[in-house]
Amino acid sequence: MSRLATSVVLGFHGCSKAVGTRILDGETDLIESDQEYDWLGPGAYFWENDAVRAREWAEDKVTLGRFKEAFVIGAVIDLGNCLDLLVREDLPLLRSAYDDLVAQRNATNSQMPRNGDLPHDAHKDKLLRKLDCAVIRNLHEIIANTPDDAPDRVEPFDTVRGLFTEGAPLYPGAGFYEKTHTQIAVRNVACIRGLFRPRD
Repeated sequence: MSRLATSVVLGFHGCSKAVGTRILDGETDLIESDQEYDWLGPGAYFWENDAVRAREWAEDKVTLGRFKEAFVIGAVIDLGNCLDLLVREDLPLLRSAYDDLVAQRNATNSQMPRNGDLPHDAHKDKLLRKLDCAVIRNLHEIIANTPDDAPDRVEPFDTVRGLFTEGAPLYPGAGFYEKTHTQIAVRNVACIRGLFRPRD
């Protein structure tokens, strides 16, 4: 089912200026997120082709007191072997990983994780994606544990890509939302071909 993506895309990573300048200067590596609520599972997160949204995210962290100053890093990303959740053929992999996770939890009599809302999120966007994260983690684990000679073996994914609707409708009755975006979680840092500082 999986296939090599042919595209190279631009991604934008929101962070603090202190960390961002050190990354661009080669003093430290990109920070990979590994939280239980990460929308696309573990990886270094980028907003695809959207420096504005990356800056908004970083500025939100400044407002919350987590960053002193907002910063954005640009990246040239080769998607490589991409679990592309915008493409129909990759979606059954996720459903299969969900079914497997349900069977695991039933066998151990443990609860399934759930997606949830942040207390201050008036739009109920399910920003805490514990279920989705667990399913994607399980898919990566299934692939890692599949023998190399298995006929249905899928190669490990370099990147994961997904579309998220978020925020208020753009206008009454709209199907478009003010913070809708595409994100990429880079699992294989070799797919990041270069980093740059975007123009303001």
